[in-house]
Amino acid sequence: MLDARATILDVANLKTVFNTRDGMVHAVNHVSFSLAPGELLGIVGESGSGKSVTMMSLLKLLPMPPAEITDGDITFDGRDVRAMSDDELRRVRGGEIGFIFQDPMTSLNPVFTVGFQIMEPLRIHLGLNKKAARIRAAELLELVGIPDATARLKDFPHQFSGGMRQRVMIAIALACDPKVLIADEPTTALDVTIQAQIIELIKELRQKLGMAIIWITHDLGVIAEIADRVAVMYAGQIVEHAEVSELFKNPQHPYTRALLETLPDMSGTRSKRLRSIDGQPPALGKAPSHCEFAPRCTHAFDRCLKENPKRRDVSDNHDVACWWDAKTGGAADA
Repeated sequence: MLDARATILDVANLKTVFNTRDGMVHAVNHVSFSLAPGELLGIVGESGSGKSVTMMSLLKLLPMPPAEITDGDITFDGRDVRAMSDDELRRVRGGEIGFIFQDPMTSLNPVFTVGFQIMEPLRIHLGLNKKAARIRAAELLELVGIPDATARLKDFPHQFSGGMRQRVMIAIALACDPKVLIADEPTTALDVTIQAQIIELIKELRQKLGMAIIWITHDLGVIAEIADRVAVMYAGQIVEHAEVSELFKNPQHPYTRALLETLPDMSGTRSKRLRSIDGQPPALGKAPSHCEFAPRCTHAFDRCLKENPKRRDVSDNHDVACWWDAKTGGAADA
C-alpha cells in the first residue's frame, strides 16, 4: 500500500512488541505507509491504537528491551534505518528528523535554560560554535513567535506558559532544518486558543521551510484542516488510508465512520445526538488473528471473527482493511 511517488520515508510491515512480565504486547502490527517530501500525513486513532509507538519505533526511541522491532523495513532518504549504527541514528535524530513531543514540560529539561536546549542540537549536528549557536537559537525563537527572543534564551522552562513551551519544543525540532518533522499530539495539553495558534504556526512553517510532516492526533477536526493524507489506526494496525478529502467524504471502514460520527455538527443541520463507540479497544496480548474491531462493529459477520483482513484498494490512493464493503453493504469479496 505504499505510495508510488518519490518518498522521503517508507515504512513496510513494521511490527513492534513489548516483552513484559505479563506476556508479550503486540503494539504495532505490520504497519506500512509512505511520506513524500513536503507532504503532511495525519495519523489518527484512539489512545492506545499504536500511533506514538509506531513513530518512536522509526527512530528507535523506545527502550530496548522491553521493546523490540521484530519485523519490517524503515527507509529514510534511501537509507535503511534498522541497519544504522547508534552514531548514525544520533545524527538522524534531531538533525534530519525532528520530533515534537506531546508534553513540553516533561520533554524540556527543567535545570537547563531554553537557550542551552536549543543550542545543543545546533552544536552537535551542525558544529556551530557557542556564539553562532546562540544567534541561531534566537532566530529560531523569533521564527516560532516568541517575543524578545535573545533575552528569553536565558529563561528556564518553568518561566514560559504552556503554549510558549510548546513553541520552544518546535524551535528545538526545527533547529537543524529537518527533512521530516514528527509531531506527537503537539496541541493536546493546550487550551483551544493556543491550539489554533500552534496549528497556524506549523502551517506557516511548513510553507516556509517545505519539510514533510507526520502529525499524530486523535482529533479529526485538526486533521481535516492541515493534512494531505490520513491513516486511521486501530489496535496497532492501519485500517484505512486515503487523501483527507476522500476520507471525510467517503469513509470505508466502520471504525472510521464511527470516529466521524463522534464529531459535532457545526452547521446545526444534524439533530441526532453525538455517537460514542461502544466497547473498549483490545488489550493486544495476542497477535491479531481476526479483525480487532469486530467485537465493537455493527457490520461484523463470521469472517471478521476468524480472519484478519489485509488492506485492499477501493480507489486511487484509498485503501481499507475490512471484510465489509461500504458500497454494497455486504461482504467485500462478494
